[in-house]
Amino acid sequence: MSADEQGPTGPDLKQGIPADDVRDGGMLAGHVDGEAVLLARRGPEWFAIGATCTHYNGPLAEGLLVGDTVRCPWHHACFSLRTGHPIRPPALHHLSRWMVEERDGRVYVTGKAETPVPRAARTGRDVDAVVIVGGGAAGDSAVATLRVEGYEGTITVVDPDPDAPYDRPNCSKDYLAGNAQEEWMPLRTPEFDRDCKIQRLSGRRVTELRPEAREVVIDDGRTLRYGVVLLATGATPIGLPSGVDRGGLPVYYLRSLADSRTIIAAAKAGRHAVIFGASFIGLEVAASLRSREVEVHVVAPEARPLERVIGPQLGDFVRKLHEEHGVRFHLGQKAREISAAGVILENGERLAADFVVAGIGVKPNVELAEVAGLTLDRGVAVNEFLETSAPGIFAAGDIARWPDPHTGERIRVEHWVVAQRQGRTVARNILGLRERFDTVPFFWSQHYDVTINYVGHAERWDAIEVDGDIDGRDCAVRFTRGGRVLALATIFRDRESLQTEMSMEREGVH
Repeated sequence: MSADEQGPTGPDLKQGIPADDVRDGGMLAGHVDGEAVLLARRGPEWFAIGATCTHYNGPLAEGLLVGDTVRCPWHHACFSLRTGHPIRPPALHHLSRWMVEERDGRVYVTGKAETPVPRAARTGRDVDAVVIVGGGAAGDSAVATLRVEGYEGTITVVDPDPDAPYDRPNCSKDYLAGNAQEEWMPLRTPEFDRDCKIQRLSGRRVTELRPEAREVVIDDGRTLRYGVVLLATGATPIGLPSGVDRGGLPVYYLRSLADSRTIIAAAKAGRHAVIFGASFIGLEVAASLRSREVEVHVVAPEARPLERVIGPQLGDFVRKLHEEHGVRFHLGQKAREISAAGVILENGERLAADFVVAGIGVKPNVELAEVAGLTLDRGVAVNEFLETSAPGIFAAGDIARWPDPHTGERIRVEHWVVAQRQGRTVARNILGLRERFDTVPFFWSQHYDVTINYVGHAERWDAIEVDGDIDGRDCAVRFTRGGRVLALATIFRDRESLQTEMSMEREGVH
């Protein structure tokens, strides 16, 4: 339950509190006229803003103050204490602000203050038209940032997904489980495009990118000229191996909101599901289907789920957690045949199934970039400013492989928050700010009532350090190489996750 649903807690800040109740660098959750307010102190300055994150209503008082910002403990959104504006996704909307007075050793929150209009960023280049290929996390973040920070040129978004932009993580989590309503899924109001003067070509696809002419060709034959283009084409689920006989049983993939709707319909009609792949997506789908009382079998070739990403200790915990909720695992196995009667494994075991969900990974959509002659590196290669090898072309999100200052390697990360943050950086660089993308990657994965937060990036490690009790759901698991922490996975240690994120930012190799 969110703080908003529980109602405001803490002292009535309108009546005032002793100034000594909040130390320098501290925060206090209270309320004013029935609204939850966060009071924060930085040296001689006092700030009062809304107390709950505008993403999923996380309690900001349990977060972390960094300079004149506050970071949400749940999904690491960041807000300015001075303005209330979100300065780091996944939050999209600003917080309310209040005026604060200190008199005779007491601090009073006296009333609401206006939310200042963001100052327009300086424009370092003459860009009359921006074309964004892909309206998902990266593309949407770029659009909003461009308009908020003062870009007045033409913005055109081309996306084959008619529902974009929406809360993609929820497609495998609460929405699929039946805990989030359909109206919660859109990221923007119907008026957003009109108010921000966005031309959105939904259900359309860019078929050709012409860097020398600075043009893109749309699948309806139109040609659009651009000053700058952002490639945010995302990824496509990997299909089942060609040798697997499908035999008429429905096989679904989960990438879009439409996919999630289809699986929900299948779960209502059928009571037995087989999931191929013990990936985060596959296991989140398993948890969501179990909440709908569907019998779930998970088939995967590896010995334990998620070991390659979160190690054997957390992998065993995740397996045990799912088994406690009735999921049955068939590890070290692949499908030999899919028939109308169900699934036959390579060892001959037969699994009853009304439908199958394949969650065996995704591949970046780099076809446009490849045909256009852009440099590829297991994705689209970009520099620290997210620029590709061609002038005027940026890439962000699932397709972008960038130089990570923390690991000192080039990495590509397929996660929602990373894509949102990259879209913001691209927008600011279109405006000429020359902002490096040096944010520490972050994602979260939800399994029933357990959320695993992960900061950093560790494709390989030489040691795993476990602090706390994994089975007790109170732990921090560090992945190290050469004695250096590359990544941290936590369960119900939100503040430690934030602190590690901040430490990684400060230690990054620049």
